[in-house]
Amino acid sequence: MSQAPSSTLQPFPASSAQGHQARHLLALPGDVEIDEVETLAVSRFAGARWDVAPSGTDPLTPAPRTAKPGEPGVLRTSRHSTLTGPYSPWSADGANPGLPPGTAQVYDVVCPRERGDVPFPGGGDRDGVGRAFPAGLPTREEERVIAWLVEVARRLGGSIRVDAGNPAAPAVVLTPDPGVAVDMSVFSDVWLDPEAALSVVSTVHPRVVLATEGRSYGGPPQGIGELPLYRGEKMDPELRRALHAQADDIDIAALTSGKVLDGYGLILDMGVDGLVAVEIGGEEQLPLLLRNLPWASQGAVAYRLRWEPRDLVEAQMESPSFELKIARKRAAELIATVTRALYAAVGGEIADEADFLVDPQDI
Repeated sequence: MSQAPSSTLQPFPASSAQGHQARHLLALPGDVEIDEVETLAVSRFAGARWDVAPSGTDPLTPAPRTAKPGEPGVLRTSRHSTLTGPYSPWSADGANPGLPPGTAQVYDVVCPRERGDVPFPGGGDRDGVGRAFPAGLPTREEERVIAWLVEVARRLGGSIRVDAGNPAAPAVVLTPDPGVAVDMSVFSDVWLDPEAALSVVSTVHPRVVLATEGRSYGGPPQGIGELPLYRGEKMDPELRRALHAQADDIDIAALTSGKVLDGYGLILDMGVDGLVAVEIGGEEQLPLLLRNLPWASQGAVAYRLRWEPRDLVEAQMESPSFELKIARKRAAELIATVTRALYAAVGGEIADEADFLVDPQDI
């Protein structure tokens, strides 16, 4: 088990990146333990490991050596990217590297500097990444690192200081809003038939309906087999009728074959707050931490809960209206309630929308 960072952390270093690299800072509060950062790294990067494990930790993967007391650890997320820390938020000369109040520990993140196109004007930017990189959005490896840092800061109540090693870049600090991420998933080896899932969810939301509900298929319109496909089409009438009869036979066979259901959905209508969709189906691409579990080695059943607001554009804004925030909060509460009900019925593991595992007691 890891421990909280020591109060005798080394001062924050002045520079760590070379010319072809980008440097970003992950700022965290003091109650975040080191193993939480490691767990979130191995949750996203298959090759994540400590090059130097901080003292007092029990790494998930073997490390070549353990740091001396107070020495920062070095967590490698890929061949080209590292996370070094924790450091004190103050440098040796007492300067703070542009971090928000409440920062108690800092991780120095170095990755390749890879920038692409400028942000699309008016595009969705709910986390402010486009605002932080106005000259060109991160791409490839740096894009993956920034996306992970945003999710980690959101999960752990931290912030990100982007481009800390570039004096020409604006000093932008991103503090992702935890309330933005409301979607959740339950992964299990238990399959609920549609009526069973409907029964489970209806205990917490009586207006839930099966998304598969609708009118029965009545076949093609009467007489369509006698009509030309397009103006001027000269197909032989007997051939046309034969082709339509063959298509009818295929349709009838498909509708009466009793094909095994491999996916379905439930809809929870929240009125002005939008709706919550529960999508149930088989899933082979599981979160990394689940793939080695015996019950998930060949895939699992995924129960994915998604909020669909009335205004999809506003929902992707960094500063949406107060009304949308209220709707989002109510949707988050409903999703949490349904997630608990499904987990109680099927067990397994729960993940947030970043595919980070969540303790059921924390929902």
